[in-house]
Amino acid sequence: MSCSSVEDLPEQCKDLFTQDGVLLKASLGRPISDLNSIGMLCIVQNMDGSKCIEWRPNDLITIDSDTQDQEWAVVNTIGRRQRTLSGNMTSDYEAARARIIRIPLDELKSFKVSRNNQQMQFSTKQGVWQNTCYFQHGNAEIFLSYLKNHVKTAKTRHDRNTYVVVEPNAECQVLNKSFAELDIFTENTTDVVWNLVSNFKQRPYETTMEAFSKLTDIVYYGEGVNGKREMSDEVADLLTKSMSALEDTTSITRSEEYEVINVKPTLPPRPSIPRGTPLSTEKWDGLQDPEGRITEVEGVKQLIFRGGVAHSIRHSVWKYLLDYYPWKMTKTELKSLHKKRTEEYFSMKLQWRSMTEGQELRFSEYRDRKSLVEKDVNRTDRTHPFFAGDNNPNLIVLQDILMTYVMYNFDLGYVQGMSDILAPLLLLLGNEVDSFWCFVGFMEKISSNFDMDQAGMKQQLLNLQQLMAFITPDLAKHLASKDSGNMYFCFRWLLVWFKREFSHRDIMRLWEVLWTGLPCANFHLLICVAILDAEKDVLISKDYGFTEVLKHVNDLSMCLDVDIILSTAEGIYHQIVSSPHLSDQIRLILGLPLAPKPEVPEPEPEPTTFSNGNDSGETEEVTLEYNGHEISVVTKTVWALLA
Repeated sequence: MSCSSVEDLPEQCKDLFTQDGVLLKASLGRPISDLNSIGMLCIVQNMDGSKCIEWRPNDLITIDSDTQDQEWAVVNTIGRRQRTLSGNMTSDYEAARARIIRIPLDELKSFKVSRNNQQMQFSTKQGVWQNTCYFQHGNAEIFLSYLKNHVKTAKTRHDRNTYVVVEPNAECQVLNKSFAELDIFTENTTDVVWNLVSNFKQRPYETTMEAFSKLTDIVYYGEGVNGKREMSDEVADLLTKSMSALEDTTSITRSEEYEVINVKPTLPPRPSIPRGTPLSTEKWDGLQDPEGRITEVEGVKQLIFRGGVAHSIRHSVWKYLLDYYPWKMTKTELKSLHKKRTEEYFSMKLQWRSMTEGQELRFSEYRDRKSLVEKDVNRTDRTHPFFAGDNNPNLIVLQDILMTYVMYNFDLGYVQGMSDILAPLLLLLGNEVDSFWCFVGFMEKISSNFDMDQAGMKQQLLNLQQLMAFITPDLAKHLASKDSGNMYFCFRWLLVWFKREFSHRDIMRLWEVLWTGLPCANFHLLICVAILDAEKDVLISKDYGFTEVLKHVNDLSMCLDVDIILSTAEGIYHQIVSSPHLSDQIRLILGLPLAPKPEVPEPEPEPTTFSNGNDSGETEEVTLEYNGHEISVVTKTVWALLA
């Protein structure tokens, strides 16, 4: 994607991560007219290797979508949609460029996540939040997770939602070298150094004393003059150097985050999990109470995930899986709901059916969508008997449902690929109204596949890339070396949920399993991994390049066994969750709980009473000068040294 800003920047840059649906709430130095605009928040790598955070307004994304790079165009067979820009958008490219917000990562000082992971604030100057972004879908933690891959962060002590950007510097290295040479700490030296450095600014005197306390508790001292214990010259010299480095420390805080370790992980063995039998009519009837409510909903989903649904009851079960029928409704309530949904459907259908030719002539966007629907319907599943032949009435129903969906969701409208999603639903259900509302439910699950800026598809491909690197790093490395690491060759798989890869019978089984949402979020991505894992030996041994990979993947169409793929994907899932090195990045993709962060308790200073000739028992303040610092209140171990 082309990347620009108001400054002198490279013409091309690489998007490392993009997240759409981000509202710009505040930005210092920006006019009010720029605020409350929707855009995309990105992590970008420039041509010179530097990285930055960018917020781009949607109108710029709309303009750029017509000039996407050639690599994306190779796999993008989806026709572009022309949309009317909203009132606060401009079609002027230079004006849109001027609204880009850029935050170089080497200037980023801190950022804050608040409001239930929906808002992020960024600062390049201590104490000032220059930019505030609001995540409409409440997914700031995803952006945060990727940002942590590019900057070292630590939570501040006074606010656990605020992160400070931390860079290892000379001062930390001095301390690390000093303590390593002393070889006196039982815990990890690096952790100790970070602990000392992080505490120094906020608690300089106490931190200094804690450092000494650790040393004097462990280091043995020889007998000096007058029988007093003295610190060795070597130890004193090292500590003096370390303390000198600490004096110049500014805003370093100990990191409580996990480090990203670039080592090839070893996954546990992949279990072989056999598929179960389909949910039968008897079981389905037995899971309903006398009034028709479905009991043990999660149990039903488990049965469907394990073996799918018997074809004889699919027309009923699919309505529940696609959120057309609520699980807890009685038969009487479902009849009432069906009547209401029927009225709604025909009311929307009447809106476009009653449009005059004159109205169509003056409504170019509607006219374009109608034309696209007609073209797609005439080439959808025409080899299947249900849609075959000329003047097939089922094609008319297919077109009517898609046109009614345009009126139902005009913002999204119609995009190529939707007819592939609808066709199996209409074939199974037969009923126009039921097919429409089940289609609505399906589109709710995959609507991001059809985003105008393709942000949803790009995010899925990025997630798939991350999963491949974690599960099959050798194949991921090979694909990357052949310009296929972006996973663009999986575009068709993800867009229409493998509709063109499996037979009609198998795609019905695959879809109903995926609709359960089990065993994790984005299980369809593990389906992709399972297919590619089965082809790994061929792709690597034959040294396929980008073109060969794309052709090989397309040739897999109608040659895949759905039960084997599902079994493999489930085995991969259990491999992942059993992995001891499971990263938060993978957890976020699969919707798994994040790993708990270890709590590191702060050492409590031990209260000490010094008599110093005073028998009253009251604590007296003792002042110690060390390396130019006056330190009040010292710990017992340090006082013992100075006695």
